[in-house]
Amino acid sequence: MQAYIIDFVNLLLRWLHVIAAIAWIGESIYFVMLDNSLRSPKAAEDREKGVFGEMWSVHGGGFYHNQKYATAPAKLPNDLHWSFWKAYTTWLSGFALFVILYMVNPGFYLVNPNSPWQWAANLTGWQANILALAFLLGGWVVYNELCKRISPNMDRDGLLSVAVAVMMIVVAYLSTQMFTGRAAFLLTGAVMATAMSANVFFWIIPGQRRMVNAMKAGDAPNPLDGKRGKQRSVHNTYFTLPVVLLMVSNHYSFIYSHELAWVVMVLFIFAGALIRQFFVLMHAGKTRPAYPAFGVGLILLAFWVAAPSASSTSGDTDAQGPDQAQITGLIEQHCVQCHARNPEHAGFSAPPAGFAFDSWDEILGQKTQIQQVVASQYMPLGNMTNMSDEERDIIAAWEE
Repeated sequence: MQAYIIDFVNLLLRWLHVIAAIAWIGESIYFVMLDNSLRSPKAAEDREKGVFGEMWSVHGGGFYHNQKYATAPAKLPNDLHWSFWKAYTTWLSGFALFVILYMVNPGFYLVNPNSPWQWAANLTGWQANILALAFLLGGWVVYNELCKRISPNMDRDGLLSVAVAVMMIVVAYLSTQMFTGRAAFLLTGAVMATAMSANVFFWIIPGQRRMVNAMKAGDAPNPLDGKRGKQRSVHNTYFTLPVVLLMVSNHYSFIYSHELAWVVMVLFIFAGALIRQFFVLMHAGKTRPAYPAFGVGLILLAFWVAAPSASSTSGDTDAQGPDQAQITGLIEQHCVQCHARNPEHAGFSAPPAGFAFDSWDEILGQKTQIQQVVASQYMPLGNMTNMSDEERDIIAAWEE
Protein backbone atom coordinates (compact mmCIF):
# COMPACT_ATOMS: atom_id res chain seq x y z
CA MET A 1 0.00 0.00 0.00
CA GLN A 2 2.88 2.38 0.81
CA ALA A 3 4.37 1.89 -2.67
CA TYR A 4 0.96 2.60 -4.23
CA ILE A 5 0.56 5.82 -2.21
CA ILE A 6 4.03 6.98 -3.29
CA ASP A 7 3.19 6.23 -6.93
CA PHE A 8 -0.10 8.12 -6.68
CA VAL A 9 1.58 11.16 -5.11
CA ASN A 10 4.20 10.90 -7.84
CA LEU A 11 1.43 11.01 -10.46
CA LEU A 12 -0.22 14.09 -8.93
CA LEU A 13 3.07 15.94 -8.51
CA ARG A 14 4.13 15.12 -12.07
CA TRP A 15 0.77 16.38 -13.33
CA LEU A 16 1.16 19.62 -11.38
CA HIS A 17 4.76 19.98 -12.53
CA VAL A 18 3.86 19.58 -16.21
CA ILE A 19 0.89 21.97 -15.97
CA ALA A 20 2.94 24.65 -14.20
CA ALA A 21 5.85 24.20 -16.61
CA ILE A 22 3.59 24.52 -19.65
CA ALA A 23 2.06 27.70 -18.24
CA TRP A 24 5.44 29.20 -17.32
CA ILE A 25 7.26 28.27 -20.51
CA GLY A 26 4.31 29.28 -22.67
CA GLU A 27 4.08 32.70 -21.07
CA SER A 28 7.86 33.16 -21.20
CA ILE A 29 8.02 32.29 -24.89
CA TYR A 30 5.06 34.57 -25.58
CA PHE A 31 6.68 37.59 -23.94
CA VAL A 32 10.00 36.99 -25.72
CA MET A 33 8.06 36.81 -28.99
CA LEU A 34 6.16 39.98 -28.07
CA ASP A 35 9.32 41.86 -27.12
CA ASN A 36 11.04 40.92 -30.38
CA SER A 37 7.99 41.65 -32.51
CA LEU A 38 7.48 45.25 -31.36
CA ARG A 39 7.51 47.98 -33.98
CA SER A 40 7.74 51.74 -33.51
CA PRO A 41 4.32 53.21 -32.71
CA LYS A 42 2.68 54.94 -35.64
CA ALA A 43 0.48 57.34 -33.67
CA ALA A 44 2.20 60.52 -32.52
CA GLU A 45 0.15 60.56 -29.32
CA ASP A 46 1.50 57.12 -28.41
CA ARG A 47 5.08 58.26 -28.92
CA GLU A 48 4.40 61.30 -26.77
CA LYS A 49 3.07 59.06 -24.00
CA GLY A 50 6.36 57.16 -24.00
CA VAL A 51 5.28 54.08 -25.96
CA PHE A 52 8.46 52.34 -27.10
CA GLY A 53 6.87 49.76 -29.40
CA GLU A 54 3.60 48.09 -30.32
CA MET A 55 2.32 44.93 -31.91
CA TRP A 56 -0.99 44.11 -33.49
CA SER A 57 -2.08 40.47 -33.51
CA VAL A 58 -5.15 38.34 -34.14
CA HIS A 59 -6.13 35.31 -32.09
CA GLY A 60 -9.29 33.53 -31.01
CA GLY A 61 -11.56 35.62 -33.20
CA GLY A 62 -10.33 38.94 -31.85
CA PHE A 63 -7.63 41.57 -32.38
CA TYR A 64 -5.03 42.61 -29.83
CA HIS A 65 -2.94 45.76 -29.58
CA ASN A 66 0.07 45.39 -27.27
CA GLN A 67 2.18 48.38 -26.29
CA LYS A 68 5.47 48.62 -24.39
CA TYR A 69 6.48 51.78 -22.54
CA ALA A 70 10.10 52.88 -22.43
CA THR A 71 9.37 55.31 -19.61
CA ALA A 72 6.86 55.34 -16.78
CA PRO A 73 3.23 55.57 -17.94
CA ALA A 74 1.20 58.41 -16.53
CA LYS A 75 -0.59 56.01 -14.22
CA LEU A 76 -0.17 52.33 -13.45
CA PRO A 77 -3.35 50.26 -12.93
CA ASN A 78 -3.88 48.46 -9.65
CA ASP A 79 -4.47 45.13 -11.41
CA LEU A 80 -1.01 45.00 -12.96
CA HIS A 81 -0.25 41.48 -14.22
CA TRP A 82 2.72 39.73 -12.62
CA SER A 83 4.40 36.50 -13.71
CA PHE A 84 6.10 34.50 -10.98
CA TRP A 85 3.94 31.84 -9.33
CA LYS A 86 4.12 29.56 -12.35
CA ALA A 87 7.91 29.63 -12.13
CA TYR A 88 7.92 28.90 -8.41
CA THR A 89 5.33 26.13 -8.71
CA THR A 90 7.31 24.47 -11.49
CA TRP A 91 10.49 24.40 -9.41
CA LEU A 92 8.84 23.36 -6.14
CA SER A 93 6.87 20.50 -7.73
CA GLY A 94 9.95 19.39 -9.67
CA PHE A 95 12.06 19.35 -6.53
CA ALA A 96 9.37 17.38 -4.70
CA LEU A 97 9.42 14.81 -7.51
CA PHE A 98 13.20 14.59 -7.26
CA VAL A 99 12.93 13.89 -3.54
CA ILE A 100 10.32 11.15 -4.01
CA LEU A 101 11.92 9.49 -7.03
CA TYR A 102 15.63 9.84 -6.29
CA MET A 103 16.41 10.99 -2.75
CA VAL A 104 14.20 8.38 -1.09
CA ASN A 105 16.37 5.62 -2.62
CA PRO A 106 19.70 7.36 -3.31
CA GLY A 107 21.71 4.15 -3.17
CA PHE A 108 19.89 2.96 -6.28
CA TYR A 109 19.18 6.17 -8.15
CA LEU A 110 22.02 8.56 -7.30
CA VAL A 111 25.15 6.60 -6.36
CA ASN A 112 27.21 5.69 -9.42
CA PRO A 113 29.10 2.46 -8.59
CA ASN A 114 30.88 2.70 -11.95
CA SER A 115 32.19 6.21 -11.39
CA PRO A 116 35.86 6.63 -12.37
CA TRP A 117 36.24 8.56 -9.11
CA GLN A 118 36.47 6.09 -6.26
CA TRP A 119 35.07 8.50 -3.68
CA ALA A 120 31.91 8.95 -5.79
CA ALA A 121 31.49 5.21 -6.31
CA ASN A 122 31.71 4.65 -2.54
CA LEU A 123 29.19 7.29 -1.47
CA THR A 124 26.53 6.30 1.02
CA GLY A 125 22.92 7.23 0.34
CA TRP A 126 22.84 10.28 2.60
CA GLN A 127 26.17 11.49 1.21
CA ALA A 128 24.78 11.22 -2.34
CA ASN A 129 21.72 13.23 -1.29
CA ILE A 130 23.88 15.99 0.18
CA LEU A 131 26.08 16.01 -2.92
CA ALA A 132 23.00 16.31 -5.17
CA LEU A 133 21.67 19.28 -3.17
CA ALA A 134 25.12 20.90 -3.17
CA PHE A 135 25.28 20.35 -6.93
CA LEU A 136 22.03 22.27 -7.45
CA LEU A 137 22.98 25.08 -5.09
CA GLY A 138 26.53 25.29 -6.47
CA GLY A 139 25.22 25.50 -10.03
CA TRP A 140 23.10 28.53 -9.15
CA VAL A 141 25.90 30.21 -7.20
CA VAL A 142 28.43 29.81 -10.03
CA TYR A 143 25.97 30.96 -12.69
CA ASN A 144 24.89 33.96 -10.62
CA GLU A 145 28.48 34.96 -9.92
CA LEU A 146 29.33 34.75 -13.62
CA CYS A 147 26.47 37.14 -14.39
CA LYS A 148 27.46 39.57 -11.63
CA ARG A 149 31.18 39.58 -12.36
CA ILE A 150 31.33 39.37 -16.17
CA SER A 151 28.42 41.56 -17.18
CA PRO A 152 27.08 43.47 -14.13
CA ASN A 153 25.92 46.37 -16.30
CA MET A 154 24.74 44.18 -19.17
CA ASP A 155 27.50 45.51 -21.44
CA ARG A 156 29.35 42.21 -21.91
CA ASP A 157 26.50 39.77 -22.38
CA GLY A 158 28.20 38.10 -25.33
CA LEU A 159 31.18 37.13 -23.20
CA LEU A 160 28.80 36.08 -20.44
CA SER A 161 26.98 33.74 -22.85
CA VAL A 162 30.27 32.02 -23.67
CA ALA A 163 31.07 31.65 -19.96
CA VAL A 164 27.65 30.14 -19.22
CA ALA A 165 28.07 27.73 -22.14
CA VAL A 166 31.43 26.58 -20.75
CA MET A 167 29.85 26.24 -17.33
CA MET A 168 27.18 23.89 -18.73
CA ILE A 169 29.84 21.72 -20.37
CA VAL A 170 31.56 21.40 -16.99
CA VAL A 171 28.23 20.67 -15.24
CA ALA A 172 27.40 17.96 -17.78
CA TYR A 173 30.78 16.30 -17.33
CA LEU A 174 30.80 16.45 -13.54
CA SER A 175 27.25 15.16 -13.19
CA THR A 176 27.91 12.05 -15.31
CA GLN A 177 31.05 11.25 -13.32
CA MET A 178 29.47 11.64 -9.90
CA PHE A 179 25.93 10.30 -10.37
CA THR A 180 24.14 7.56 -12.27
CA GLY A 181 23.41 8.44 -15.88
CA ARG A 182 19.70 9.07 -15.46
CA ALA A 183 20.24 11.20 -12.37
CA ALA A 184 23.06 13.09 -14.10
CA PHE A 185 20.81 14.19 -16.96
CA LEU A 186 18.05 15.16 -14.56
CA LEU A 187 20.40 17.08 -12.26
CA THR A 188 21.98 18.98 -15.16
CA GLY A 189 18.52 20.01 -16.29
CA ALA A 190 17.67 20.87 -12.70
CA VAL A 191 20.74 23.14 -12.46
CA MET A 192 19.38 25.15 -15.40
CA ALA A 193 15.81 25.02 -14.09
CA THR A 194 17.00 26.20 -10.66
CA ALA A 195 18.84 29.11 -12.30
CA MET A 196 15.67 29.97 -14.22
CA SER A 197 13.46 30.02 -11.13
CA ALA A 198 16.10 31.80 -9.06
CA ASN A 199 16.44 34.44 -11.78
CA VAL A 200 12.74 35.15 -11.35
CA PHE A 201 12.86 35.08 -7.54
CA PHE A 202 16.08 37.01 -6.88
CA TRP A 203 16.36 39.36 -9.84
CA ILE A 204 13.44 39.73 -12.22
CA ILE A 205 10.56 40.16 -9.75
CA PRO A 206 12.47 42.26 -7.15
CA GLY A 207 13.72 44.54 -9.94
CA GLN A 208 10.22 44.94 -11.31
CA ARG A 209 8.86 45.72 -7.84
CA ARG A 210 11.48 48.45 -7.37
CA MET A 211 10.55 49.91 -10.76
CA VAL A 212 6.83 49.90 -9.94
CA ASN A 213 7.38 51.42 -6.50
CA ALA A 214 9.55 54.16 -7.96
CA MET A 215 6.98 54.97 -10.64
CA LYS A 216 4.14 55.12 -8.12
CA ALA A 217 6.24 57.45 -5.98
CA GLY A 218 6.82 59.71 -8.98
CA ASP A 219 10.53 58.83 -9.20
CA ALA A 220 12.48 57.64 -12.22
CA PRO A 221 13.10 53.87 -12.01
CA ASN A 222 16.67 52.56 -12.09
CA PRO A 223 17.30 51.51 -15.72
CA LEU A 224 19.61 48.72 -14.52
CA ASP A 225 16.63 46.92 -13.00
CA GLY A 226 14.97 46.70 -16.39
CA LYS A 227 18.18 45.73 -18.19
CA ARG A 228 19.05 43.09 -15.61
CA GLY A 229 15.56 41.61 -15.75
CA LYS A 230 15.84 41.44 -19.54
CA GLN A 231 19.25 39.77 -19.29
CA ARG A 232 18.02 37.04 -16.96
CA SER A 233 14.82 36.56 -19.00
CA VAL A 234 16.90 36.05 -22.14
CA HIS A 235 18.99 33.41 -20.35
CA ASN A 236 15.80 31.68 -19.25
CA THR A 237 14.47 31.45 -22.78
CA TYR A 238 17.65 29.77 -24.04
CA PHE A 239 17.60 27.32 -21.13
CA THR A 240 14.02 26.28 -21.89
CA LEU A 241 14.40 23.74 -24.70
CA PRO A 242 17.47 22.00 -23.21
CA VAL A 243 15.73 21.69 -19.84
CA VAL A 244 12.65 20.08 -21.40
CA LEU A 245 14.85 17.58 -23.26
CA LEU A 246 16.85 16.67 -20.17
CA MET A 247 13.68 16.21 -18.11
CA VAL A 248 12.27 13.63 -20.55
CA SER A 249 15.63 11.90 -21.15
CA ASN A 250 15.15 9.46 -18.26
CA HIS A 251 12.80 7.46 -20.51
CA TYR A 252 15.62 6.71 -22.97
CA SER A 253 18.47 4.67 -21.53
CA PHE A 254 20.55 4.77 -24.72
CA ILE A 255 21.21 8.47 -24.00
CA TYR A 256 22.25 8.40 -20.36
CA SER A 257 23.89 4.94 -20.30
CA HIS A 258 26.56 5.67 -22.90
CA GLU A 259 30.16 6.09 -21.77
CA LEU A 260 30.17 9.51 -23.46
CA ALA A 261 26.81 10.51 -22.01
CA TRP A 262 28.14 13.95 -21.06
CA VAL A 263 29.05 14.62 -24.71
CA VAL A 264 25.57 13.57 -25.83
CA MET A 265 24.09 15.84 -23.15
CA VAL A 266 26.19 18.83 -24.24
CA LEU A 267 25.21 18.33 -27.88
CA PHE A 268 21.52 18.32 -26.98
CA ILE A 269 21.90 21.41 -24.77
CA PHE A 270 23.51 23.44 -27.55
CA ALA A 271 21.11 22.07 -30.17
CA GLY A 272 18.15 23.29 -28.09
CA ALA A 273 19.72 26.73 -27.61
CA LEU A 274 20.41 27.09 -31.34
CA ILE A 275 16.89 26.09 -32.30
CA ARG A 276 15.51 28.56 -29.77
CA GLN A 277 17.74 31.27 -31.27
CA PHE A 278 16.11 30.74 -34.66
CA PHE A 279 12.66 31.53 -33.26
CA VAL A 280 13.93 34.50 -31.24
CA LEU A 281 15.40 36.04 -34.39
CA MET A 282 12.39 35.10 -36.50
CA HIS A 283 10.10 37.12 -34.23
CA ALA A 284 12.46 40.05 -34.69
CA GLY A 285 11.96 39.78 -38.46
CA LYS A 286 15.22 37.94 -39.16
CA THR A 287 15.23 34.50 -40.74
CA ARG A 288 18.43 32.58 -40.08
CA PRO A 289 17.96 28.93 -41.17
CA ALA A 290 21.60 28.20 -40.33
CA TYR A 291 20.70 28.08 -36.61
CA PRO A 292 18.16 25.22 -36.77
CA ALA A 293 20.27 23.48 -39.42
CA PHE A 294 23.28 23.53 -37.14
CA GLY A 295 21.06 22.46 -34.22
CA VAL A 296 19.79 19.48 -36.19
CA GLY A 297 23.39 18.71 -37.11
CA LEU A 298 24.26 18.54 -33.40
CA ILE A 299 21.30 16.21 -32.81
CA LEU A 300 22.53 13.93 -35.60
CA LEU A 301 25.99 14.01 -34.06
CA ALA A 302 24.45 13.03 -30.72
CA PHE A 303 22.69 10.15 -32.50
CA TRP A 304 26.02 8.99 -33.91
CA VAL A 305 27.82 9.26 -30.58
CA ALA A 306 25.09 7.44 -28.64
CA ALA A 307 24.61 4.67 -31.24
CA PRO A 308 25.49 1.24 -29.81
CA SER A 309 28.75 -0.18 -31.10
CA ALA A 310 29.08 -3.64 -32.53
CA SER A 311 30.86 -4.75 -29.36
CA SER A 312 27.84 -3.83 -27.24
CA THR A 313 25.50 -6.15 -29.12
CA SER A 314 27.73 -9.15 -29.73
CA GLY A 315 30.08 -11.25 -27.66
CA ASP A 316 32.47 -14.16 -27.75
CA THR A 317 30.75 -16.45 -25.26
CA ASP A 318 29.30 -18.77 -27.88
CA ALA A 319 29.39 -18.88 -31.70
CA GLN A 320 25.63 -19.44 -31.76
CA GLY A 321 24.89 -17.02 -28.92
CA PRO A 322 23.01 -17.88 -25.71
CA ASP A 323 19.69 -19.70 -25.96
CA GLN A 324 16.29 -18.71 -24.59
CA ALA A 325 16.78 -20.66 -21.39
CA GLN A 326 20.04 -18.84 -20.56
CA ILE A 327 18.55 -15.41 -21.18
CA THR A 328 15.36 -16.19 -19.27
CA GLY A 329 17.39 -17.49 -16.35
CA LEU A 330 19.45 -14.31 -16.17
CA ILE A 331 16.36 -12.11 -16.45
CA GLU A 332 14.65 -14.00 -13.63
CA GLN A 333 17.77 -13.79 -11.46
CA HIS A 334 18.58 -10.13 -12.00
CA CYS A 335 15.53 -8.27 -13.37
CA VAL A 336 12.10 -9.58 -12.42
CA GLN A 337 12.32 -8.51 -8.79
CA CYS A 338 11.39 -5.09 -10.12
CA HIS A 339 10.40 -5.62 -13.76
CA ALA A 340 7.26 -7.72 -13.32
CA ARG A 341 3.56 -7.01 -13.30
CA ASN A 342 3.62 -7.60 -9.55
CA PRO A 343 7.14 -6.60 -8.46
CA GLU A 344 8.67 -8.34 -5.46
CA HIS A 345 10.73 -5.22 -4.67
CA ALA A 346 9.04 -3.28 -1.88
CA GLY A 347 9.74 0.06 -3.54
CA PHE A 348 7.53 -0.59 -6.56
CA SER A 349 3.81 -1.13 -7.01
CA ALA A 350 4.24 -1.50 -10.78
CA PRO A 351 7.18 -2.31 -13.05
CA PRO A 352 9.57 0.68 -13.48
CA ALA A 353 9.08 2.50 -16.79
CA GLY A 354 6.33 -0.03 -17.58
CA PHE A 355 8.86 -2.75 -18.52
CA ALA A 356 7.55 -6.15 -17.33
CA PHE A 357 9.48 -9.31 -18.18
CA ASP A 358 6.90 -11.95 -17.23
CA SER A 359 6.96 -13.65 -20.63
CA TRP A 360 9.49 -14.37 -23.37
CA ASP A 361 7.64 -12.12 -25.83
CA GLU A 362 7.91 -9.20 -23.39
CA ILE A 363 11.61 -9.89 -22.92
CA LEU A 364 12.18 -10.01 -26.70
CA GLY A 365 10.29 -6.75 -27.12
CA GLN A 366 12.84 -4.97 -24.92
CA LYS A 367 15.95 -6.84 -26.15
CA THR A 368 17.84 -3.74 -27.33
CA GLN A 369 17.10 -1.75 -24.19
CA ILE A 370 18.09 -4.68 -21.95
CA GLN A 371 21.41 -5.08 -23.74
CA GLN A 372 22.15 -1.37 -23.58
CA VAL A 373 21.54 -0.89 -19.86
CA VAL A 374 23.29 -4.14 -18.95
CA ALA A 375 26.35 -3.38 -21.11
CA SER A 376 26.63 0.11 -19.59
CA GLN A 377 26.27 -1.45 -16.10
CA TYR A 378 23.40 0.94 -15.38
CA MET A 379 21.26 -2.10 -14.61
CA PRO A 380 20.71 -3.77 -12.25
CA LEU A 381 20.49 -0.57 -10.21
CA GLY A 382 23.49 -0.38 -7.93
CA ASN A 383 24.19 -3.96 -9.09
CA MET A 384 22.13 -5.07 -6.12
CA THR A 385 21.82 -8.59 -7.59
CA ASN A 386 25.60 -8.87 -8.17
CA MET A 387 25.49 -9.48 -11.91
CA SER A 388 28.94 -10.67 -13.01
CA ASP A 389 30.91 -9.54 -16.06
CA GLU A 390 30.48 -13.02 -17.53
CA GLU A 391 26.70 -12.72 -17.23
CA ARG A 392 26.83 -9.31 -18.88
CA ASP A 393 28.79 -10.87 -21.75
CA ILE A 394 26.05 -13.46 -22.19
CA ILE A 395 23.44 -10.70 -22.48
CA ALA A 396 25.67 -8.86 -24.98
CA ALA A 397 26.00 -12.03 -27.13
CA TRP A 398 22.21 -12.52 -27.24
CA GLU A 399 21.14 -12.58 -30.89
CA GLU A 400 17.71 -14.24 -31.01
